[in-house]
Amino acid sequence: MKPSMLAKLDQLANRLVELDELLMHPDATANMDSYRKMTREHAELGPLVALYHSYQKAGGDIVAAQEMLADPDMKDFAQEEIEAAKVAMTQLERELQTMLLPKDVNDERNIFLEIRAGTGGDESALFAGDLLRMYTRFAERNRWQVELVSASDSDLGGYREVIVRLVGHGAYSKLKFESGGHRVQRVPATETQGRIHTSACTVAVMPEADEVEDVNINPADLRIDTYRASGAGGQHINKTDSAVRITHLPSGIVVECQDDRSQHKNKAQAMKVLATRIKDVQLREQQSKEAATRKSLIGSGDRSERIRTYNFPQGRMTDHRINLTLYKLDFIMDGDLTELTNALAAEHQAELLAALGD
Repeated sequence: MKPSMLAKLDQLANRLVELDELLMHPDATANMDSYRKMTREHAELGPLVALYHSYQKAGGDIVAAQEMLADPDMKDFAQEEIEAAKVAMTQLERELQTMLLPKDVNDERNIFLEIRAGTGGDESALFAGDLLRMYTRFAERNRWQVELVSASDSDLGGYREVIVRLVGHGAYSKLKFESGGHRVQRVPATETQGRIHTSACTVAVMPEADEVEDVNINPADLRIDTYRASGAGGQHINKTDSAVRITHLPSGIVVECQDDRSQHKNKAQAMKVLATRIKDVQLREQQSKEAATRKSLIGSGDRSERIRTYNFPQGRMTDHRINLTLYKLDFIMDGDLTELTNALAAEHQAELLAALGD
């Protein structure tokens, strides 16, 4: 293990001892905010330091066994002990490296999921509806809450654009690699000759921002318009100016929300989406720089990149970034995304580990 990593682990082990002393102090709970932060840090450091102690013990076992090599009666036993300890140290080192990887501060956040129809006309809009159902079913499997923020229906069904908010533990960590171009190949319901058509949608997954803490939005930079909502919702929602459109003048970002009957609630929701989009622009710039360094687009958030193809005639899904093909399209479209999301997360982790070793 590199000396720099050992020094970091020693530092963290000392910090855990310090936290033990602080939490045992009689005045530890005098400031509950500070106490909660310390207990959270203690909980995070505990497993890492325990693993490090196991690594140190394995190293000590090697030293002790080497001292027995000079004894002819103990030589074979000592050699076995050394080999076993070396194997253990190698495995423990991998686990320690993984635990030391920088945490994504957004992983535990809720997300806003945007799906937009692209090339392919009505078929693209229908596919946008299929993608929404896929992500909704995945959310249900994870027991997340799904909230419709806004939707622009197409004439033949599906959506030209739809935005939902997914509320649940680790939502961003599981879906953060879904941003990009999604291509579908299938025979549309409107196709009389049985020809396979190709159409596409773009997906954007954005960690929910706290507009107060995360993004500094100057009210003078906003233009807020109200108008009558369209679509389902009964007489009341269609007869009052409850829908809200917010334009962020410096960036040109436009957000609309008309899902609720209350103009106040629609405005609050639209502000959340606006803050999230502004933060997302900053995040994508950062991810693109990191991806350029790693020469990979898994975590770049590049919406123009075609990341996946759904081929219905062959029943397969292919993720082009990691060359993964799964022949279980029916299950995937029904929200069975765990194998896919785990594979993407594992590849991203492997990239980070490789960068750590450079």
